[in-house]
Amino acid sequence: MGTSTTLVYLRGKGIVINEPSVVAINIKTEQILAVGNEAKSMLGKTPPHITVTRPLTNGIISDYEVTEKMLKYFIDKVNEDRFMFINRPKVIICTPLEVTEVEIKAVEDATIAAGAREVYVVQEPMAAAIGARMPIQDPVGNLVIDIGGGTTDIAVISLSGVVTWKSTRIAGDEMNRNIMQYAKEMFNLYVGESHAEQIKIKIGSAIPAAEKMEFPMRGRDVMTGLPREVMVTDEHIREALARSVNTIVEHVKMTLEITPPELTADIHERGILLTGGGALLKGLDRVIARAAEIPVRIADDPLTAVVRGTGVLLEDPDLLKEVTLPSARVSR
Repeated sequence: MGTSTTLVYLRGKGIVINEPSVVAINIKTEQILAVGNEAKSMLGKTPPHITVTRPLTNGIISDYEVTEKMLKYFIDKVNEDRFMFINRPKVIICTPLEVTEVEIKAVEDATIAAGAREVYVVQEPMAAAIGARMPIQDPVGNLVIDIGGGTTDIAVISLSGVVTWKSTRIAGDEMNRNIMQYAKEMFNLYVGESHAEQIKIKIGSAIPAAEKMEFPMRGRDVMTGLPREVMVTDEHIREALARSVNTIVEHVKMTLEITPPELTADIHERGILLTGGGALLKGLDRVIARAAEIPVRIADDPLTAVVRGTGVLLEDPDLLKEVTLPSARVSR
């Protein structure tokens, strides 16, 4: 359950849901009109009485009631006998590194209220490392950089625990906002978030490409209020994203600086794992590798590394017990 996307892994079936963490609500009736892909398609296109919202901000719950309804929608979607208590599922929820006990309790309570029998909370970089089949139980250093929508989490993992870590809210959503701000400042153009994300995916990069890339940027002229289109290049978008890329690189270096020497030596030998949607920004792995002087590899299908990790945990209760955060509820 992420700021941008919610993925659901069902034991025996694999990934069964991969949809945006977006909900459309009729504010007159407080009725949920749409969730996921359908709701995201409404962004920026609704009348005043309909609001499209993301109930999670920076990976944590910002609207409890809407999060509960969104979770119920996804649980119901994969659980045919959802009204029978015996079929209430065991649920693993992944959260960013920087969460408080109150925020963990909110996640647990919302998941139980949505129909879960049991809930286990696991840190996203830990799940990503497990999904990428890193030897997290061994006494060796594993460095994971998980760049999601709301947060970038950098964690050094050894013996099934996070040893050192850094977290920043500079991640995929902030990069979209970078492009929106750049469009306004450089081209006097208001650009929607969905379109900014599309531009980032198409021509976004952290280093110059072998060939120049172009893409039409469409929006509303700041001065006239009329629709307008400009052709932007990968160089424009690289300039827009430069500050965010540099922030992520600096957080990686800060994490290495506070890591015990024995683990740092392991990381130098084994390399860094890059996961999450942000891992797909062209050349980001090379920028990090150059700055840290450590090889960086992108996880296979980095968008699903975390949820694949939960799939492994569903099959391995002993490992799940090792990596689950302490419950903030009075009792399970």
